[in-house]
Amino acid sequence: MGSDSTHSRREFVRTTAVAGAATLAEHRFAILGHAAPDTRIRVGVIGCGGRGTGAALNVLKAATDVVYPERGYHTEDAAKGARPTADGVEVLSLADLFPDRLAECRTQLEKVGVRVPDDACYTGFDAYGKLLAREDVNYVILAAPPLFRPEHFKAAVEAGKHVFMEKPVAVDGPGVRLVLEAGELSVKKRLGVVAGTQRRHDQRFVETVARVRGGSVGRIHTCRTYWNGGRVWVVEREPGWSDMEWQLRNWVHSIWLSGDHVVEQHVHNLDVANWALGAHPLSARGMGGRQAHSSDLYGNVYDHFAVEYEYPDGVRMFSQCRQMKGTENKVGTFVDGSEGTANCEGTIEGPDGSVKWRFGDKAPNPYEQEHESLIRSIRDGNPLNESRAVAESTLTGIMGRESAYSGKAITWEEALQSTRSLAPDRWELGERPIGEVPMPGRYEFR
Repeated sequence: MGSDSTHSRREFVRTTAVAGAATLAEHRFAILGHAAPDTRIRVGVIGCGGRGTGAALNVLKAATDVVYPERGYHTEDAAKGARPTADGVEVLSLADLFPDRLAECRTQLEKVGVRVPDDACYTGFDAYGKLLAREDVNYVILAAPPLFRPEHFKAAVEAGKHVFMEKPVAVDGPGVRLVLEAGELSVKKRLGVVAGTQRRHDQRFVETVARVRGGSVGRIHTCRTYWNGGRVWVVEREPGWSDMEWQLRNWVHSIWLSGDHVVEQHVHNLDVANWALGAHPLSARGMGGRQAHSSDLYGNVYDHFAVEYEYPDGVRMFSQCRQMKGTENKVGTFVDGSEGTANCEGTIEGPDGSVKWRFGDKAPNPYEQEHESLIRSIRDGNPLNESRAVAESTLTGIMGRESAYSGKAITWEEALQSTRSLAPDRWELGERPIGEVPMPGRYEFR
């Protein structure tokens, strides 16, 4: 999806307030004392892997026409090495567990003229706290593996920072509870919080969901979500790496770090379903397994899930996600009602399959738009706060996973009040077995 002009992104912020009024209300705006129009956004990045680095570049692109030339954009300013702070947005500090990942992030930022000094870079398990202690940082990007998100979010809110946090925001019930608690505090402290569920900032989705919520498909009875695709990236183990280090670098394949792909990846479409239906599910009945992932490279995660969710008023949502090479790719969320079907990303059809409405404009890049929306809301004195919405979508994935692992139906309250914490007892780069693949009938939900 291509990006549009800075003008178009900003126009989108204004126009979607009308087009998506019903859905935007779910952001639960907090009231902030009006900031000056030229308030500077001073960014710190916690988690400097691919997504953290990408988010840092996205926030810069959202604020200026200086862009990253190696990803297909072109600008004379970038070629000249200009520092992209024209709109008052700067990346000032970086934190990551591993020095090599932080160094790579610095290299990518230097390509667009951003040079983060040595004394503003922190590594180790305590690096996030050092960054959050900086008074010159007021906007943090949280992009460490999902297990770390609840503690990092809580610390960021307590430090008074506005937050952009990647999805999912937890991997277990205790983590979700912590995010909800910190989210309430962020509202009281009048802080902006936006999550990496970027479909909520994609104009196609915003306008389609607004119409669904407004009755365009009639009485909703069914929702269908899919994230079926191939295998994702792996990091092979290198000599000298401990169990813990390898799992942290290959985190997407460890349940304790990622929450499994029904949480880590499929959360995008589960979030769209909750958004379109205006509710979270009441219960989940799921199944899944591991057929194609046969080596330790793929940790202990499943490679497929299928979950039936029950929502209020008898609405059912049928969810599939799969990571297998050579299989059909199908990613999307569909809402079926008495008067038609919406694909949630730009098309609504009637019962006979005829097109009732189609989004016809060019949409801004949502990875940039989510930062544009957050920054503008902060400066306008009405900061967005998506903490509850993304916490609920994360828990939707967790309850489906726990039902599949255990082979039992799981209710919303059971998932929310779960006592199972996936965090290790000690944070050190030592030995930690990968763990067994969960087996229904042996795995016990608690």
